[in-house]
Amino acid sequence: MTVTIDYKSPRTWITLVVFIVVVIGVGGLIGSQSTPGAWYESLNKPPFNPPNWIFGPVWSTLYLMIAVAGWRIWMLAPASTAMKLWFAQMIFNWIWSPVWFIGEMLWPAFAIITVILALIVAFILVARQRDTVAAWLFVPYAVWVGFASTLNLSIAILN
Repeated sequence: MTVTIDYKSPRTWITLVVFIVVVIGVGGLIGSQSTPGAWYESLNKPPFNPPNWIFGPVWSTLYLMIAVAGWRIWMLAPASTAMKLWFAQMIFNWIWSPVWFIGEMLWPAFAIITVILALIVAFILVARQRDTVAAWLFVPYAVWVGFASTLNLSIAILN
């Protein structure tokens, strides 16, 4: 049985708005409470470390894509494995910044980001069976978190 999203339903659009507001809102709140400070500035960083200003626009864009992917799967199969993976990666995503910036714990943050990357890849593999658009929306996220994992590891090794 093929399930499709009813794009004419107000419930569909309200649900999309809720996903966007929660993902971007919680991400933004956590980001505003765990900004890079003197500790982060004092760390030795690899030459491929991007400038700080790049993280805000990248994460804003990724959070929008994450929200849309989650919404699409929710509308098709809210109790599915793909949706459970989506929620799990979101929780770990929100945990990483406080562990890194507030807790100043480089190696635990690396463990967390490794879990995030595994959950993202699992989501892509599972979600593509129901909705290829949702799966593709996670590909840039996977690439960024792969890069961020390498950066996290490099900083942990250098410090």
